[in-house]
Amino acid sequence: MRRLFPRLFAALLSVFLLVGFAPAAKADVAGLTPCAESARFQQRAAGAKTDQAKARFAMYSQAVCGADGLPHLIVDGRWNHAGDFMIPGIAFLYIAGCIGWAGRTYLIAIRNDKDATMKEIQIDVALALKSTLAAATWPLAALNELKSGKLLEDDSKVTVSPR
Repeated sequence: MRRLFPRLFAALLSVFLLVGFAPAAKADVAGLTPCAESARFQQRAAGAKTDQAKARFAMYSQAVCGADGLPHLIVDGRWNHAGDFMIPGIAFLYIAGCIGWAGRTYLIAIRNDKDATMKEIQIDVALALKSTLAAATWPLAALNELKSGKLLEDDSKVTVSPR
């Protein structure tokens, strides 16, 4: 009987935890409330004069506001707040990658020219445009170059400053 009680208790506790006998916590995030329910936000929205401002306040009413009545971003990783930070963050990384890949492609294309230094100062617009358009698929190009071994340089060819 002594051995049965701890095992029975552990089994019951496991069942309760799996079934979820406690209701999910509905705590607000850092004291934020939906903007549609925020009195301060409604006060700010009532002061909107142009159609553009009214449309902006209508869009922000779906966000969460602080005590100041201003919308706040939630960046805690929840999928229902993905539009607040994750989607713009991924878009930023993609655009920054496009810019970097276009520059890299341009520099690789001109490095064997006799006037490569001059082409870094005075940009070859046709080649730069071609590099920029090709950079739209940079994630796939980078993955292909990584698989082929072309993306990374051998450690013996990388200059390291003395320590």
